[in-house]
Order: sequence, then structure tokens, then C-alpha cells
Amino acid sequence: MGKKNKKPAMASDDASPTMESQTSGPTKKPSSTSSSAPQPSPSPALVICRNKHWRYISSFHGPWLQLPLEVLETLANANYYMPLPRPVDPAVFYDLVKIRQLVDGATDLAVRAANGVASSALSNSLAGGAAHHMQALGLGFSNNGGAKLSPERRFRMREQATQKLSRAYHLDEIASSVATMQSTSTLENVAGLVLQRSPNDPDANYVHFFHEKIPSRQLAECTDFRALDLIIGQRPSDCEPLRTRAIVRIFKDDYEGAVQDLTTALGVCRLQQPRHQPAAEETMQLERRGGRRRDNPPIDERDQPSSTEVQLLFQRAGCYLTLACDHVPLALRDSPIEQNGNLQNGTNGTGNGTSRGGSVPPEAEADLVDKGLSKRQLEMRKTVRLYAKRALRDYMEYLKHFHYSPNLPVEVSDDFSRQVNQATHRNKRYYNQPRHASLDPGSPTGSSAGHTVYALASLFSAMPPADLPPYPATELVSVGSAATESVQTTTEVVTYHPLLTDALHSLLLCHTLIQTSAKELQRHAHMVARLARLADGYPVFQASRSPARADWIEVLRRAENWIDLSSSWEALCAPAPLPTPLSANGVSTAAASMNALSITGGASSSETDEQRKERMRQQAIIEALEDERVNDEASFKAAILARQRRAEADHVSSINGSIPSPSIGPKRWAVDDGREYPILTERAEAVARWVREAPTGMGTGSSKRKKKPRAKKALEPEDTETADAA
Repeated sequence: MGKKNKKPAMASDDASPTMESQTSGPTKKPSSTSSSAPQPSPSPALVICRNKHWRYISSFHGPWLQLPLEVLETLANANYYMPLPRPVDPAVFYDLVKIRQLVDGATDLAVRAANGVASSALSNSLAGGAAHHMQALGLGFSNNGGAKLSPERRFRMREQATQKLSRAYHLDEIASSVATMQSTSTLENVAGLVLQRSPNDPDANYVHFFHEKIPSRQLAECTDFRALDLIIGQRPSDCEPLRTRAIVRIFKDDYEGAVQDLTTALGVCRLQQPRHQPAAEETMQLERRGGRRRDNPPIDERDQPSSTEVQLLFQRAGCYLTLACDHVPLALRDSPIEQNGNLQNGTNGTGNGTSRGGSVPPEAEADLVDKGLSKRQLEMRKTVRLYAKRALRDYMEYLKHFHYSPNLPVEVSDDFSRQVNQATHRNKRYYNQPRHASLDPGSPTGSSAGHTVYALASLFSAMPPADLPPYPATELVSVGSAATESVQTTTEVVTYHPLLTDALHSLLLCHTLIQTSAKELQRHAHMVARLARLADGYPVFQASRSPARADWIEVLRRAENWIDLSSSWEALCAPAPLPTPLSANGVSTAAASMNALSITGGASSSETDEQRKERMRQQAIIEALEDERVNDEASFKAAILARQRRAEADHVSSINGSIPSPSIGPKRWAVDDGREYPILTERAEAVARWVREAPTGMGTGSSKRKKKPRAKKALEPEDTETADAA
């Protein structure tokens, strides 16, 4: 993972002259004398905006992009006033609302400035609908007065649009990138037009950095830090440009520099952000609403939770994990071919006296290699564990922001589904019964009797909570068998975050590099599977691919399931069945889940075999285009073929009954049922090799190894690190 951009960079050296010849005009064509130089020109490189290269873009897709803005804001307030654990992280939910407001407002200003319209004739269409799409395309405007806007007025409108876009990218650059992709192309040029007159405008420079056109999949080669350095110098109290510069460093494989930027950004964020006290505010809001469940007053923007710290923690944890994986090859014994090459080249301090005459026997060469590399390998092993521990620390801090309940009453989750249906189907009478008032107003967390809430980080502590339902049970619960079970009164619930699944599986990779005992790692793996099967982004997020989950599945396969999981990882993470209470009054969760399909449109039940194959092929192409590991035509075709085979296998399994069909019973929204992309990444290869080859006695607290006098000095620090990690 850490070096996946290096291979395309080699090919870009040959592609860069082609790009220069295309962008510099026809003056360079006569200068080339060789016949081979003009040959690549018939295949021009695809030029797209820089923000379309951003990682985890697929994690932020969902109906929030199409829902009317008023409905989205209503859902955000309803989500905020739900008892812990809330269905969706409120910080991300409110960020989506603000980003939609800012991007829609910027679209209105940019289109009006381009068309010369003084007032927005379609201002009420910003809430959504067909008129909004016409406005995004620059249609539907009419200059009633006939007077054209002055250049100064147009510049001011574009300047305001740029400020709105800059504010959106400050909130969340991934979600803002997704939102701007769905908007008009006029937004791509608005910052550039402002820079023509104000080249040092920080907002325009920040927006133009995301919207600048570069060759596809060449972000590292076509991006420098001059614009970001200028913004950071102009606004040292903003942590968001530091976050953006760190992400660019990640693309350039400068992970240590990215860690420095993210650490600085975290310090600035914790000093500059508003003092938001989640515990006290949640208690106040929950006690305030008491018995008036219908009143969800909007939260002032200054009191809304911020997601910036969570973003920085997740990104820094990923950098630490990549650094740990990058040091794995240096910490392990090379293959015989690599050892022979090192001896002949005199590398690692072992070839100076052994490769000159060639008379040293192979046994002596092996002894010299062992003696020469042992100290370096021990240092690298300590470095691997050090970076893995730092990544684990940041992932645990990330998980502290989200909650889990093993016994949330079903009527509480059912209540949120009814609120969603009421907001999204206002013209229908889906919701005409009084809401359940089962919450205890005197509870400090708004919990009912027996309703317990835990921070996700506490589930991975040395002493996890004792009242959790057993998982995995003797038989994995399937969706098809949910209808035959007894009526449930409580259910397991976890707060959803778009990056939660990736963080949970990355946590398992960290424990693997730290060499946590197999029994303890098995417990953590079962906990991750429990939470992953509950993760549900309803009603705003859809399922997305998790690179860390794909790597974890590959590590389990290549390490031959060394932690003795009882079933395959796909089976352990199969979506948990939704509770289906039999209620004569109101809409059940199952019905709400079915009704929710109308937000995005459900699949037709009368689908022919040809239509199904075409749908699978189109879906495979879309997923392959979003895959960061696809960097050439061969890998692109392999990705499409692998996903088509996976879809066919799932279809056959659903018919045979080995895997429950999604059409049987209610199904959770944002859970990816399918197996992940099977192309091996460098991160998965490094972790799997670490499991197979790294000596478990080093740093695992073995008392026998402590008694050895020669290895005692090298092992004592490792034992301390492992104890701290445990």
C-alpha cells in the first residue's frame, strides 16, 4: 500500500513528454527528430480534477447528495436527538448538511455570474428538484431587465462562490469533493477566474488546488506544495490546509512528512476549534426534550460537533500503519536470491570481505549474513512495532468518538426509521401514529431501563464489557432465518461513520504487527466482525469498499487462519438481520427498510438473466474505476473480471441457499456483503509475511527468551512495548 504509486511513476516518465507536447501547443512538434517520440501522441491522457483522485471517495456516496436540503437537515436533527448510540455520527451528518448548503449556494452564484443574472429566479430550487438540476446546468434563467452585469459584479459573485467552496473543503475535503462532482462544471473554473485578478487569495488558491485539471492517476507527479505553502503561511491558525498537504504527501509516499503535518494540524485543531463538550451538551439536550419527542429544534452551528479531529486521527493512523508495513521487509530475513545479491554488492556491511575472491564457503557466508544483519533486523523489528503501536493508539482515539449498545430497545430504532419515512414521504401518510415515549427522561444518557452504552474503544480493552451477547454464536444468524425467530425487544446498534469499517480492520492489522497473542487477536477479530455486520449508514450513506478489509481477508488466507477463526471472514461479517417487531400501530423497522429503497430506487424483481449480467458488468466497471490499486489496463481488466466472478458466485450461492439472498427479509443499508477485491496489495503482503516469518519470541514477553544473556538487552525494550500495547 505504501508504495503503490511508485510503479505508475516509472511509467509516467515516458508519458510526461506526451503531456508536455499536448499542452504546450504545436511549437514542440517540429523539435522532435526521432520517429519514436510522436508515437504516444495519438493516445492522450485523461485530464480530470485533482480532487477526483482523493482516497475514500466511495465511502461518502449516498442519498445525501440527492435528498432535498430541508429533508437532510431534518434528518440530521432527528439523528442528533436520538439516544446514544446515535444511528450516524452527528458531526459527519451536520457536515453533510453544511456542505450541501455551501455547494448549492456556490453553484447558484457561479451559474448566475456566468449567465449574467443579477438575482436568483430559482432560489427556492436549492432545496432540490428538477429546477435545481436545470440551474446546475445553467438553464432556466432569464434576464428580465435586459441589463448585463458589470465585470465587477460578476467578480464579486465568483469571489463569494469561492469562499463558500473553500469553507466546504475546510469542513471535509472528501465529502466536498463528492458533492462538487455531482454539481455543475461551472464550479471547476470559478476559482481560476478569481485568481486571474487576485492571485494571492487564500480561498481561491485552496479551491483551485482541488479543481485544477491534471492527468489521471498522476497526482504525485503533477502536484507541488507551492499553493498549499502559501495558504499555510497566510493562515497559520487553519489546520485544514495542513491536512490537505499531508494527504498530498501520502500520494508522494512521504509518510513521515505527512505525519508531521497531521501532528501539527491536530495541535492547531485542539487549540482553535470551539470548546465543544459532548457529554455535557448531550445530557442537556436529552434532558431538555424530556417528553416532547416531536420538537427537534435546530442546533446552532457553533454548538454542532466537529469532525476535523476524527479526520486527522484517521489519516495519521493510516500513515503510521503504512510506515510499519514499509519496514517489514527490512526486519525479516531476505530470500536466498536477495541474500546472494546483497553479498555480491557488498550491502548491509557484509560484502566487503566475502565477495572479493569468491573462496569463502556458502556456510561461512550465511554465518556472516546472520551476524551482520541480526542487529539491524532487531532495530527494524522494533521500528515496525513502534509505528504499529502509534497507529493503534490513533485508531483507538478515533473509536472513542463512537458508541455501541448491546441492548437498545427495538422501538427506539424503529422510531428513527419512522422519522426518516415521515421526512422523506411528506405527501404520504406513512407516519400518523404517536411516537413511542419509552425513554426515561431522567437518565443522563437518555437510555431506557437496561439500555447500556459503550465507547467503541472500550470494546477492545484488556477487560471488555461482560454483558455483551456472545458472538459468534454456535450458529451464525442468517437473514432468511430472521422471520422464524421470536419477536425481539432489544437489538445491537453501533454509530455509523463512513470510515469506521476501514478503521476497524486496520486495527486488526496493527495488532498483527505488534504480535498480539493469537487468542487475544481472535477476540479482537470477533469484535470487529460483530461491529462490521452492524454498521449501517441508513439513511444517508451507501455501502463502500474497504481497502483494510480486503487486506485483512488476504492476510487471513495467506497466513492460513493462524488465529483459528470458526468461519470465513465473509460469513462472520455477514449483515446482521434487522429486528422485526410485530407492531399493529406504526411502521416496523422492516417496513421502514423496504420503504427506504424509494430514496434511491430499488432493483426490479422481474430481472432477466441478460439484464442481471449487464447490471453486474456495469457495477464491476464502476467499482474498478474507484479502485485505487488499478493503475493500468491489465489491472483494470483483472478487476472487472474478478468482480464479475464474485457477483456470479454470490448469485449462485444465494440460489443454492449457502448465502442468504438479499431479497429474503429486511436488509441493512450500508453493508458490503461481497468479498473484497482479490488483487494483493503491498500492505497485505507485508503483514502476511510478518505473520509467517517474524519470530514470535521477539517482544512477546516470553520468559525463556528473557533469561538468555546475549539477547536480553535487545529483548527487554520489546517486552515493555508489547506490555504497553496489551
